[in-house]
Amino acid sequence: MNKLFLTFFYSGLLRPAPGTWGSFFGLILGVLIAYFLGITTLFLLAILISLIAIKEVNVYEANGGEHDNSSIVIDEVIGIWITLSMGLAINLENGGMSYLVVLLSFVYFRLFDIYKPSLIGKIDREVKGGYGVVLDDVLAGFFAGLLTLMSIGAMMKFGFEKFIF
Repeated sequence: MNKLFLTFFYSGLLRPAPGTWGSFFGLILGVLIAYFLGITTLFLLAILISLIAIKEVNVYEANGGEHDNSSIVIDEVIGIWITLSMGLAINLENGGMSYLVVLLSFVYFRLFDIYKPSLIGKIDREVKGGYGVVLDDVLAGFFAGLLTLMSIGAMMKFGFEKFIF
């Protein structure tokens, strides 16, 4: 059960780029949750799963598992859900779900998750255990969400609403 959860239904075992696969499948499920159950539900699930993931990663590592093993992608799922819940907040408020918002959310999250700028990288390098595995992706999701919102805001300001909604 632990492996099923941490690898997000074994998507973390796909190669190459298990983090991208985990983010992609998390994106698909996240879009469905947001569409059918709402972005508040998506955001609250991200928080709940974060708490469970921290505990499960600690159990995994205590049993000899490698810290932040590449097959552990539940943290990517959490991060993309945070990004989506932020990006879709403005989008669903205007009556729809834009493919552009979904695409920007995915691309921006992957960029922050892969390159780990500033505080994200510091947490990734220095914080151990479940907190370290999950927290860098929570922050990557938050900053990617902010960038998504800023991008959508800029497009709206310059009259590109038709590409968004």
